[in-house]
Amino acid sequence: MAEIKEQNVEPEVQESILTVTPLAATKIQELFTQRGLDSTYALRVFVAGGGCSGMQYGMAFEANPQETDTIVETKGLKLVIDPTSLMYVQGAVIDFVDALVGGGFRIDNPNAVSSCGCGSSFKPKNSEGTTTSEGGCSSCSH
Repeated sequence: MAEIKEQNVEPEVQESILTVTPLAATKIQELFTQRGLDSTYALRVFVAGGGCSGMQYGMAFEANPQETDTIVETKGLKLVIDPTSLMYVQGAVIDFVDALVGGGFRIDNPNAVSSCGCGSSFKPKNSEGTTTSEGGCSSCSH
């Protein structure tokens, strides 16, 4: 009989895909509760073209994640990210700013070379680390 050796293998630590601050997690949970959504729903975080900086962030409630989606569970939340959006939001932090003017969800994204003043749109780097388009965000008109 072959001898089975036990190996003590540490799991690989991966870079955080998406982080949610405690205040943002609380606000997201409140939205789920207000809409009567149970734990079968997730929050889809995505990126689309547009916005005053070139790309804009979006969030929506998701009942049926796709097989190709990445699912992140953090602070009691389930986040769903499609493969294309994942390229743009990897390592980002979702926060909530409680302010009379300009408050709401903001995303601090290490993949952005510039961001809109309100934090809802950004200009991404391309694969060489340079900007994908010229220009910038002169005003928030998302």
